[in-house]
Amino acid sequence: MAGKLTFTMIKPDATAAGHIGDILAMINKAGYKIVAMKFTKLSAEKAGEFYAVHKERPFYGELVEFMSSGPIVAAVLEKDNAVADFRTLIGATNPAEAAPGTVRKLYAKSIGENAVHGSDSDENALIEAAFHFSGTEIFR
Repeated sequence: MAGKLTFTMIKPDATAAGHIGDILAMINKAGYKIVAMKFTKLSAEKAGEFYAVHKERPFYGELVEFMSSGPIVAAVLEKDNAVADFRTLIGATNPAEAAPGTVRKLYAKSIGENAVHGSDSDENALIEAAFHFSGTEIFR
């Protein structure tokens, strides 16, 4: 499975602003097959678990609060070179530094409210997908 899957979340800022459809359209146009998707809301506990890797970072509390502040769209995407291509599609974490036409350039408000999450490695893509979806919820 490594190399062909990535995980994404459309974050609370983008869902609140009504950008779900536009972001999903960009994902589809980039050649991804959506193999799992749900509209849900993370509890503070679940957001904390998901971002546990950042627990010692100064922004952790703010990140957990933000990610549990409203609904998200979690999705598993399939395509060759999925992780690297998706990182290119979403752009730099700071929307001011994101390339034109990327998701974050178009829809992010700030470094903290950056519209989408994208896995940073094949290994993390599988871990993150399993965090949100059981094997029977992923259709490949």
